[in-house]
Amino acid sequence: MKCKQCGTEEYMPFKCPYCGDYFCATHRLPENHDCPEYWRVRAPREELAETPHTLKTEPSYKYTVTVTPPGKGGRAIWFSPTELKHLAIGMMLTLAIGFSMPLYSYLYGGINLYEYPDVLTVLAATFTFSFIIHELAHKITAQRYGLWAEFRITMTGALITLMSIVSPIKIISPGAVMIGGYADKETIGKTSVAGPLTNITLALLFLALTVTLFDSPVAFAFYFGLLVNSIIALFNLIPFGILDGFKVFSWNKIVWATTFSVSLALTIYSNFFLL
Repeated sequence: MKCKQCGTEEYMPFKCPYCGDYFCATHRLPENHDCPEYWRVRAPREELAETPHTLKTEPSYKYTVTVTPPGKGGRAIWFSPTELKHLAIGMMLTLAIGFSMPLYSYLYGGINLYEYPDVLTVLAATFTFSFIIHELAHKITAQRYGLWAEFRITMTGALITLMSIVSPIKIISPGAVMIGGYADKETIGKTSVAGPLTNITLALLFLALTVTLFDSPVAFAFYFGLLVNSIIALFNLIPFGILDGFKVFSWNKIVWATTFSVSLALTIYSNFFLL
């Protein structure tokens, strides 16, 4: 739903109790969106100001925002039916990318992955798991801070992912975790770094598996697990725009520099691993 004042798309808009329209966080207060019923807000204040012996004043309006469903505390991890549907769609799109890899086997040493169905299955599952675990890390961290957090498919992301199925360049971005509620810079930073940090951990795990099972055909799938998770972490840590890196950089530059350096080193290493 769009804010009536500025047109910004909001997943959890604020409803003005006076005019009944919906607004973003910036324009949620009556005085910030030129509310036609603003006189109802000002009247009680003016009456209080005219009373000479008023000892205590109360605000004439209050806003209450619920960011978690009833009965679910800030420490609980929960999934709504709508979110589960979106997660299922995201997983199917990502699986399709994994199974499309053999179409461009010439880019990966000429190996025909269709001759190794077990490797192909592990590869597709690795793509899916690497994406989903990144988003779930954001979700779980946000919910543990008492925020509303659910995965949603985005039209642009889904189209880009669909195009990646038939393209040699693979971009996995069918959707993202939407977060609502009040959060300070530290909470936002910790929630944002959770995704890339999870991918870095997975990349190190896949690196160990690749080295250990280097002579096995399955090691090829583990190698791509190393490559994919390194790239996901590195890309998301770019300190720009809506990416995780910008929020982490704004919160703690040391944390950002450390995680970015590790993901960069893993990405460089994974790209030269088979040379």
